[in-house]
Amino acid sequence: MSNIRQCAVAGMFYPANAAELSAAVDSYLANSDSTDIHPKAIIAPHAGYVYSGQVAAHAYKALALKKDKIKRIVLLGPSHRVPFHGCALSNANFFETPLGDIPVDQDANAKLIKSGLAKNMDAAHALEHSLEVHLPFLQRALNDFRLVPIVVGDANAEEVSNIIEFFWNDEETYFVISSDLSHFHSYAEAKQLDATTSQAIVDFNIDQISSEQACGCRPVIGLLNSAKKHHLSACILDLKNSGDTGGDKDRVVGYGAYAFY
Repeated sequence: MSNIRQCAVAGMFYPANAAELSAAVDSYLANSDSTDIHPKAIIAPHAGYVYSGQVAAHAYKALALKKDKIKRIVLLGPSHRVPFHGCALSNANFFETPLGDIPVDQDANAKLIKSGLAKNMDAAHALEHSLEVHLPFLQRALNDFRLVPIVVGDANAEEVSNIIEFFWNDEETYFVISSDLSHFHSYAEAKQLDATTSQAIVDFNIDQISSEQACGCRPVIGLLNSAKKHHLSACILDLKNSGDTGGDKDRVVGYGAYAFY
């Protein structure tokens, strides 16, 4: 019997009905700007779709340009619920979404564990939304792929970079980093803060990125270290906050989409 990591936030962060979910994701993708950038990695937000879905779609529309080449996605996002050190893998063979089950690359997981780069910790995955909200986008934007889902705890940038480096030279492996930007500032403050953070991201200026600027700062900085090492360029695909997309402007959360190519 297969071990399946079940949906935790379907019906809350995104539609639980498969037809409704497909239509929503497809609409976000269709309404995203076309680009000729072919990324090796993207950063995209992980809030409820009404708030950040359209922003995330800009990154996934770019990633979809490589869908014929992508056979494995390494997905890294921050832990919101379980405190732990290091990077956590899942024992699950599949990650469930309303659109179907995504196979987990357990062979890759085993190699990461053997190399001492990560550990199995199902508790870190059970209720975590920072990975789950990306899965329907991956399912609609790509062809068949295997998933390496990694929740990042209190890990340093080198620990995350080492995982990314482990897969970097595989031409069929691509990276998705999950992160929102600033939290609960006024609309005007958030606009300024997030613009500064976004510039730091595309300039690979890791000293200007902390948990105050991006909740996924650890996986973000890990990616920046590797992308800089391999001489990639970066660009901002979209930048908004919840005051732009679906909420009031008193206390907003920032969302950015970035491509590394």
